Amino acid sequence: MIRILKNVRKLSTAPMTAKELSVPVPWGEIRGKVWGPDHGRPVLCLHGWADNCGSFNALIPLLPKECRYVAVDLAGHGRSSHRPPGVFYAFPSYVADVQRVVDTLRWRRFSILGHSMGGNIAGMFSALFPEMVEACVLLDSYGFLPTDPKQLSKIMRRGMDDMLQFEKKPEKSERVYTYEKALERLLAANPSLSETSACHLLERGLLQVEGGVVFSRDFRINLKNVARITLEQSLELLSRIEAAVLVVLADEGFEKMFAEPDQKKFTSELLQGYRRKNHSVVKVPGGHHVHLTNPESVAPPVSEFLRAKVLSSTVKADGLATKL
Repeated sequence: MIRILKNVRKLSTAPMTAKELSVPVPWGEIRGKVWGPDHGRPVLCLHGWADNCGSFNALIPLLPKECRYVAVDLAGHGRSSHRPPGVFYAFPSYVADVQRVVDTLRWRRFSILGHSMGGNIAGMFSALFPEMVEACVLLDSYGFLPTDPKQLSKIMRRGMDDMLQFEKKPEKSERVYTYEKALERLLAANPSLSETSACHLLERGLLQVEGGVVFSRDFRINLKNVARITLEQSLELLSRIEAAVLVVLADEGFEKMFAEPDQKKFTSELLQGYRRKNHSVVKVPGGHHVHLTNPESVAPPVSEFLRAKVLSSTVKADGLATKL
């Protein structure tokens, strides 16, 4: 059962309203926000690592109003519950969470809009459940994050060692900040954010406590992801995606800021893989959080894609062909 909370507020960026969403999961709840008409074409929005669904506050009001946008706080982020003790944060687990959310929403077929890590979750979900995904938009993401096979054992071991060491540490109280200091810390860690965009993330990224605020995210998301795949496996998964795909890259984004030199070979081959399947790849001006800091540059290609691949399509409902 979906529980919609009473606090409905109007976003400052547009007259589109957002409602709070809560989906029960075995360890607690996955929280999020919903924009658009009840019967609009469904689009699931997945944010990047250490962000939350506030990442889409600026973009969604600029996208087609005929869609129903559900943006979730991934487990351990924003207002969603942290995973239980001893449980890793890994891409397959997030993919399972997507299935939990859409099962609750009773979505049999939908589109995905994913930024960064959310794009990697979108890519894997689209490959594993191709019949469920109509269209997939990857925002400064390649859909997969391959690892050099020679580095697999080292990275996986480090992730496990880090988790075990974390569990041995005595529990410490969270560091308490003033709002201004929390904002300063977030901006220092994310140079691609503007102050306004950082405030969007802090709406759901902070908890009020005695004496100030603490960050809501689970510290364990900082530990190495132990579930890794190679380039060959990534390309195989990519080949199984049946959805229409749009890759939107920021010219000062992921590849320039975060990708290691060896990874550029991987990203090049992934882009070739999308192009071979006649998917679209576009580049827009901006940094890694371009959809939040400069949504006006991202909205046109995404809107055009959704109108062409989703809103103009004929679907069957109750045995009849319906133009939506």
